[in-house]
Amino acid sequence: MSNSRHEELGLTNEDVLKIYETMLMARRIDERMWLLNRSGKIPFVISCQGQEAAQVGAAYALDTEKDYALPYYRDMGVVLHFGMTARELMLSGFAKAEDPNSGGRQMPGHFGHKAKRIVTGSSPVTTQVPHAVGLALAGKMEKKDLVTFVTFGEGSSNQGDFHEGANFAGVHKLPVIFMCENNKYAISVPIEKQLACENVSDRAIGYGMPGITVDGNDPLEVYKAVKEAADRGRRGEGPTLVETVSYRLTAHSSDDDDRAYRSPDEVAKAKSLDPIITFGAYLKENGVMNDELEKEINDRIMKEVNEATDYAEKAPYADAESALKYVYAEQE
Repeated sequence: MSNSRHEELGLTNEDVLKIYETMLMARRIDERMWLLNRSGKIPFVISCQGQEAAQVGAAYALDTEKDYALPYYRDMGVVLHFGMTARELMLSGFAKAEDPNSGGRQMPGHFGHKAKRIVTGSSPVTTQVPHAVGLALAGKMEKKDLVTFVTFGEGSSNQGDFHEGANFAGVHKLPVIFMCENNKYAISVPIEKQLACENVSDRAIGYGMPGITVDGNDPLEVYKAVKEAADRGRRGEGPTLVETVSYRLTAHSSDDDDRAYRSPDEVAKAKSLDPIITFGAYLKENGVMNDELEKEINDRIMKEVNEATDYAEKAPYADAESALKYVYAEQE
Protein backbone atom coordinates (compact mmCIF):
# COMPACT_ATOMS: atom_id res chain seq x y z
CA MET A 1 0.00 0.00 0.00
CA SER A 2 1.42 3.40 -1.00
CA ASN A 3 1.88 6.09 1.62
CA SER A 4 -0.69 8.86 1.93
CA ARG A 5 0.37 12.40 1.05
CA HIS A 6 0.95 13.42 4.65
CA GLU A 7 3.14 10.39 5.34
CA GLU A 8 5.26 11.27 2.31
CA LEU A 9 5.85 14.67 3.96
CA GLY A 10 6.93 12.98 7.21
CA LEU A 11 3.67 13.81 9.02
CA THR A 12 1.92 11.23 11.21
CA ASN A 13 -1.82 10.66 11.55
CA GLU A 14 -1.60 12.51 14.89
CA ASP A 15 0.04 15.48 13.13
CA VAL A 16 -2.69 15.86 10.54
CA LEU A 17 -5.42 15.46 13.15
CA LYS A 18 -3.76 18.25 15.13
CA ILE A 19 -3.71 20.45 12.00
CA TYR A 20 -7.42 19.74 11.44
CA GLU A 21 -8.28 20.46 15.08
CA THR A 22 -6.46 23.80 15.05
CA MET A 23 -8.16 24.77 11.77
CA LEU A 24 -11.54 23.86 13.23
CA MET A 25 -10.83 25.74 16.49
CA ALA A 26 -10.01 28.87 14.47
CA ARG A 27 -13.25 28.51 12.49
CA ARG A 28 -15.44 27.93 15.55
CA ILE A 29 -13.95 30.89 17.46
CA ASP A 30 -14.43 33.08 14.38
CA GLU A 31 -18.05 32.01 13.89
CA ARG A 32 -18.77 32.69 17.57
CA MET A 33 -17.23 36.16 17.30
CA TRP A 34 -19.61 37.04 14.46
CA LEU A 35 -22.60 36.00 16.58
CA LEU A 36 -21.28 38.06 19.50
CA ASN A 37 -20.73 41.05 17.20
CA ARG A 38 -24.19 40.84 15.66
CA SER A 39 -25.72 40.64 19.15
CA GLY A 40 -23.87 43.82 20.18
CA LYS A 41 -21.47 42.15 22.63
CA ILE A 42 -18.16 42.67 20.85
CA PRO A 43 -17.35 45.63 18.61
CA PHE A 44 -15.37 44.21 15.71
CA VAL A 45 -14.48 40.99 13.86
CA ILE A 46 -11.90 40.41 11.14
CA SER A 47 -12.12 36.83 9.94
CA CYS A 48 -9.81 33.94 9.19
CA GLN A 49 -12.60 31.95 7.50
CA GLY A 50 -11.33 30.31 4.30
CA GLN A 51 -7.67 30.82 5.21
CA GLU A 52 -7.29 28.35 8.08
CA ALA A 53 -5.54 25.69 5.97
CA ALA A 54 -2.84 28.11 4.83
CA GLN A 55 -2.33 29.46 8.35
CA VAL A 56 -2.15 26.18 10.23
CA GLY A 57 -0.29 24.27 7.51
CA ALA A 58 2.39 26.98 7.52
CA ALA A 59 2.64 27.32 11.30
CA TYR A 60 2.99 23.54 11.64
CA ALA A 61 6.19 23.70 9.57
CA LEU A 62 7.85 26.05 12.09
CA ASP A 63 9.63 25.49 15.39
CA THR A 64 7.53 27.23 18.04
CA GLU A 65 10.46 27.04 20.50
CA LYS A 66 12.91 28.88 18.21
CA ASP A 67 11.08 30.74 15.45
CA TYR A 68 9.11 33.99 15.60
CA ALA A 69 5.68 34.63 14.11
CA LEU A 70 4.74 38.10 12.89
CA PRO A 71 1.13 37.53 11.93
CA TYR A 72 -1.29 39.79 10.14
CA TYR A 73 -4.77 40.44 11.47
CA ARG A 74 -6.51 37.33 10.09
CA ASP A 75 -3.99 34.83 11.44
CA MET A 76 -5.99 33.10 14.14
CA GLY A 77 -4.79 29.70 12.89
CA VAL A 78 -1.14 30.77 13.25
CA VAL A 79 -1.45 32.14 16.78
CA LEU A 80 -3.47 29.14 17.98
CA HIS A 81 -0.67 26.83 16.80
CA PHE A 82 1.91 29.04 18.52
CA GLY A 83 0.04 28.49 21.78
CA MET A 84 -2.64 31.14 22.17
CA THR A 85 -5.95 29.81 23.54
CA ALA A 86 -9.61 30.27 22.76
CA ARG A 87 -9.95 32.07 26.10
CA GLU A 88 -7.16 34.53 25.25
CA LEU A 89 -8.69 35.28 21.84
CA MET A 90 -12.12 35.83 23.37
CA LEU A 91 -10.64 38.16 26.00
CA SER A 92 -9.26 40.17 23.11
CA GLY A 93 -12.63 40.21 21.33
CA PHE A 94 -14.33 41.51 24.46
CA ALA A 95 -11.44 43.98 25.11
CA LYS A 96 -10.93 42.80 28.69
CA ALA A 97 -8.03 43.55 31.03
CA GLU A 98 -6.66 39.99 30.81
CA ASP A 99 -6.30 40.13 27.00
CA PRO A 100 -2.63 39.09 26.53
CA ASN A 101 -2.30 40.95 23.23
CA SER A 102 -2.81 44.45 24.62
CA GLY A 103 -4.73 44.40 27.88
CA GLY A 104 -7.89 45.26 25.96
CA ARG A 105 -6.32 48.31 24.34
CA GLN A 106 -6.21 47.13 20.73
CA MET A 107 -8.78 45.95 18.20
CA PRO A 108 -9.09 42.16 17.77
CA GLY A 109 -6.57 40.73 15.33
CA HIS A 110 -3.67 42.78 16.72
CA PHE A 111 -1.93 39.66 17.97
CA GLY A 112 1.06 39.82 20.29
CA HIS A 113 2.32 37.39 22.95
CA LYS A 114 5.93 37.70 24.07
CA ALA A 115 6.08 34.31 25.81
CA LYS A 116 4.70 32.58 22.70
CA ARG A 117 7.12 34.33 20.28
CA ILE A 118 4.28 36.21 18.57
CA VAL A 119 5.44 39.73 17.71
CA THR A 120 2.88 42.52 18.14
CA GLY A 121 1.31 43.84 14.96
CA SER A 122 0.19 47.38 14.14
CA SER A 123 -2.95 48.77 12.50
CA PRO A 124 -1.19 50.09 9.34
CA VAL A 125 -0.95 47.06 7.06
CA THR A 126 2.42 45.48 6.22
CA THR A 127 4.45 47.15 8.98
CA GLN A 128 5.09 43.64 10.31
CA VAL A 129 7.24 42.84 7.23
CA PRO A 130 10.21 45.13 8.03
CA HIS A 131 9.85 44.08 11.69
CA ALA A 132 10.32 40.44 10.65
CA VAL A 133 13.35 41.37 8.56
CA GLY A 134 14.91 43.28 11.46
CA LEU A 135 14.32 40.37 13.81
CA ALA A 136 15.94 37.98 11.32
CA LEU A 137 18.94 40.33 11.01
CA ALA A 138 19.30 40.38 14.80
CA GLY A 139 19.11 36.58 14.90
CA LYS A 140 21.79 36.30 12.22
CA MET A 141 24.07 38.79 14.01
CA GLU A 142 23.66 36.89 17.28
CA LYS A 143 24.17 33.56 15.43
CA LYS A 144 20.84 32.19 16.64
CA ASP A 145 19.09 29.28 14.96
CA LEU A 146 15.82 30.96 14.06
CA VAL A 147 13.65 31.94 11.15
CA THR A 148 11.02 34.66 11.17
CA PHE A 149 7.65 33.97 9.61
CA VAL A 150 5.62 36.95 8.45
CA THR A 151 2.25 37.02 6.74
CA PHE A 152 0.30 39.66 4.84
CA GLY A 153 -2.52 39.91 2.32
CA GLU A 154 -2.03 40.33 -1.42
CA GLY A 155 -3.18 43.94 -1.11
CA SER A 156 -0.34 44.49 1.36
CA SER A 157 2.17 43.17 -1.16
CA ASN A 158 1.75 46.50 -2.98
CA GLN A 159 2.88 48.52 0.04
CA GLY A 160 6.38 49.94 0.23
CA ASP A 161 7.01 48.07 3.49
CA PHE A 162 6.87 44.73 1.66
CA HIS A 163 9.24 45.80 -1.11
CA GLU A 164 11.77 47.42 1.24
CA GLY A 165 11.68 44.44 3.58
CA ALA A 166 12.00 41.90 0.78
CA ASN A 167 14.88 43.78 -0.84
CA PHE A 168 16.82 44.08 2.44
CA ALA A 169 16.24 40.41 3.32
CA GLY A 170 17.36 39.34 -0.16
CA VAL A 171 20.53 41.45 -0.08
CA HIS A 172 21.55 40.21 3.38
CA LYS A 173 20.35 36.61 2.88
CA LEU A 174 18.20 36.75 6.00
CA PRO A 175 16.15 33.79 7.30
CA VAL A 176 12.70 35.27 6.60
CA ILE A 177 9.66 33.47 5.25
CA PHE A 178 7.38 36.00 3.56
CA MET A 179 3.94 34.41 3.23
CA CYS A 180 1.31 36.25 1.23
CA GLU A 181 -2.18 34.98 2.03
CA ASN A 182 -3.85 35.85 -1.26
CA ASN A 183 -7.60 35.80 -0.55
CA LYS A 184 -8.50 37.58 -3.83
CA TYR A 185 -9.68 40.88 -2.32
CA ALA A 186 -7.96 43.88 -0.72
CA ILE A 187 -11.15 44.90 1.07
CA SER A 188 -13.25 45.54 -2.07
CA VAL A 189 -10.49 45.61 -4.71
CA PRO A 190 -10.14 42.35 -6.69
CA ILE A 191 -6.73 40.88 -7.43
CA GLU A 192 -6.77 41.90 -11.13
CA LYS A 193 -6.96 45.56 -10.08
CA GLN A 194 -4.06 45.18 -7.66
CA LEU A 195 -1.36 43.36 -9.62
CA ALA A 196 -0.16 43.57 -13.22
CA CYS A 197 1.76 40.31 -12.84
CA GLU A 198 -0.07 36.99 -12.60
CA ASN A 199 1.13 35.93 -9.15
CA VAL A 200 2.43 37.75 -6.09
CA SER A 201 5.25 35.17 -6.10
CA ASP A 202 6.44 36.53 -9.49
CA ARG A 203 7.89 39.45 -7.54
CA ALA A 204 10.40 37.24 -5.69
CA ILE A 205 12.97 37.14 -8.51
CA GLY A 206 13.41 40.91 -8.27
CA TYR A 207 14.68 40.46 -4.71
CA GLY A 208 16.93 37.49 -5.38
CA MET A 209 14.79 34.91 -3.63
CA PRO A 210 12.68 31.96 -4.75
CA GLY A 211 8.94 32.47 -5.03
CA ILE A 212 6.27 29.78 -5.03
CA THR A 213 2.48 29.86 -5.37
CA VAL A 214 0.54 27.05 -3.68
CA ASP A 215 -3.06 26.03 -3.08
CA GLY A 216 -4.00 27.80 0.15
CA ASN A 217 -6.92 25.41 0.69
CA ASP A 218 -4.50 22.49 1.09
CA PRO A 219 -2.63 22.56 4.42
CA LEU A 220 -0.24 19.83 3.28
CA GLU A 221 0.90 21.77 0.21
CA VAL A 222 1.42 24.89 2.36
CA TYR A 223 3.27 22.86 5.02
CA LYS A 224 5.65 21.49 2.36
CA ALA A 225 6.40 24.94 0.91
CA VAL A 226 6.97 26.59 4.30
CA LYS A 227 9.05 23.66 5.59
CA GLU A 228 11.36 24.00 2.57
CA ALA A 229 11.53 27.78 3.11
CA ALA A 230 12.38 27.30 6.80
CA ASP A 231 15.09 24.75 5.92
CA ARG A 232 16.59 27.18 3.39
CA GLY A 233 16.61 29.97 5.97
CA ARG A 234 18.31 27.76 8.58
CA ARG A 235 20.99 26.77 6.07
CA GLY A 236 21.83 30.44 5.54
CA GLU A 237 20.40 30.51 2.00
CA GLY A 238 18.17 33.51 2.64
CA PRO A 239 14.49 34.36 2.35
CA THR A 240 11.59 32.80 0.44
CA LEU A 241 8.29 34.24 -0.78
CA VAL A 242 5.38 31.81 -0.46
CA GLU A 243 1.98 32.78 -1.87
CA THR A 244 -1.06 30.80 -0.69
CA VAL A 245 -4.15 31.22 -2.84
CA SER A 246 -7.51 30.82 -1.10
CA TYR A 247 -10.69 32.86 -0.73
CA ARG A 248 -12.04 35.10 1.99
CA LEU A 249 -15.37 33.49 2.86
CA THR A 250 -16.66 36.44 4.91
CA ALA A 251 -16.88 40.17 4.38
CA HIS A 252 -13.57 42.02 4.93
CA SER A 253 -14.66 42.76 8.48
CA SER A 254 -17.82 43.18 10.51
CA ASP A 255 -17.97 46.78 9.20
CA ASP A 256 -17.97 45.74 5.52
CA ASP A 257 -20.80 44.72 3.18
CA ASP A 258 -19.17 42.45 0.59
CA ARG A 259 -22.40 42.22 -1.44
CA ALA A 260 -21.41 45.59 -2.90
CA TYR A 261 -18.47 44.13 -4.80
CA ARG A 262 -18.87 40.36 -5.26
CA SER A 263 -21.73 38.08 -6.25
CA PRO A 264 -23.40 35.49 -4.00
CA ASP A 265 -22.61 32.87 -6.69
CA GLU A 266 -18.90 33.61 -6.45
CA VAL A 267 -18.95 33.20 -2.66
CA ALA A 268 -21.05 30.02 -2.89
CA LYS A 269 -18.56 28.50 -5.33
CA ALA A 270 -15.70 29.32 -2.97
CA LYS A 271 -17.57 27.73 -0.06
CA SER A 272 -17.66 24.46 -1.98
CA LEU A 273 -13.84 24.44 -1.66
CA ASP A 274 -13.93 25.28 2.08
CA PRO A 275 -10.66 23.87 3.51
CA ILE A 276 -12.36 22.64 6.70
CA ILE A 277 -14.61 20.40 4.57
CA THR A 278 -12.01 19.35 1.99
CA PHE A 279 -9.30 18.52 4.55
CA GLY A 280 -11.85 16.66 6.69
CA ALA A 281 -12.73 14.63 3.59
CA TYR A 282 -9.02 13.90 2.97
CA LEU A 283 -8.65 12.60 6.53
CA LYS A 284 -11.67 10.33 6.12
CA GLU A 285 -10.49 9.01 2.75
CA ASN A 286 -7.15 8.08 4.33
CA GLY A 287 -8.69 6.39 7.37
CA VAL A 288 -7.38 9.00 9.81
CA MET A 289 -10.82 10.24 10.88
CA ASN A 290 -14.34 8.87 10.82
CA ASP A 291 -17.72 10.53 11.50
CA GLU A 292 -17.56 9.56 15.17
CA LEU A 293 -14.12 11.12 15.72
CA GLU A 294 -15.14 14.21 13.72
CA LYS A 295 -18.12 14.72 16.07
CA GLU A 296 -15.95 14.13 19.14
CA ILE A 297 -13.42 16.76 17.98
CA ASN A 298 -16.12 19.29 17.17
CA ASP A 299 -17.92 18.74 20.49
CA ARG A 300 -14.66 19.18 22.42
CA ILE A 301 -13.84 22.38 20.53
CA MET A 302 -17.35 23.81 21.02
CA LYS A 303 -17.12 23.12 24.77
CA GLU A 304 -13.85 25.07 24.87
CA VAL A 305 -15.30 27.94 22.80
CA ASN A 306 -18.40 28.11 25.04
CA GLU A 307 -16.27 28.17 28.19
CA ALA A 308 -13.96 30.81 26.67
CA THR A 309 -16.95 32.98 25.72
CA ASP A 310 -18.48 32.76 29.21
CA TYR A 311 -15.17 33.51 30.90
CA ALA A 312 -14.34 36.49 28.68
CA GLU A 313 -17.81 38.00 28.91
CA LYS A 314 -17.67 37.96 32.74
CA ALA A 315 -14.03 39.08 33.00
CA PRO A 316 -13.33 42.65 34.19
CA TYR A 317 -12.39 45.54 31.93
CA ALA A 318 -9.13 47.39 32.59
CA ASP A 319 -9.37 50.12 35.24
CA ALA A 320 -9.78 53.59 33.76
CA GLU A 321 -6.77 54.68 35.86
CA SER A 322 -4.57 52.34 33.80
CA ALA A 323 -5.31 54.12 30.48
CA LEU A 324 -1.79 55.57 30.22
CA LYS A 325 -0.04 52.32 31.16
CA TYR A 326 2.32 51.13 28.38
CA VAL A 327 2.20 54.65 26.89
CA TYR A 328 4.46 56.49 29.33
CA ALA A 329 7.23 55.18 31.56
CA GLU A 330 6.06 54.69 35.10
CA GLN A 331 7.84 56.27 38.08
CA GLU A 332 9.19 53.72 40.50
